[in-house]
Amino acid sequence: MPAASPVEVDPGLEQVPAHDEITVLATPWVTIVWNDPVNLMSYVSFVFQKHFGYTKKKAEKLMMEVHEEGRSVVSTGTREEMERDVQAMHEYGLWATLSKSE
Repeated sequence: MPAASPVEVDPGLEQVPAHDEITVLATPWVTIVWNDPVNLMSYVSFVFQKHFGYTKKKAEKLMMEVHEEGRSVVSTGTREEMERDVQAMHEYGLWATLSKSE
């Protein structure tokens, strides 16, 4: 049998990023809605159903987190998606921010 020839690697190919780089890129962002003294709980629940398409039960659970804990993570995704969600929450009159998920 002939000896196997070594595989040549094209030096122009990109190398796979190190594990830490992959982890950083894959870490999702979150939209956080904060409690405020202005909006009714029923309105906050309505917004979560309307914007995110959540069931009434899930929307009310998230609304209660906002009310009782002062904040709730209402969506996760890419930074760009979370920026859109935060903007939408602001347009509904809710206080929201985005943050990198831990």
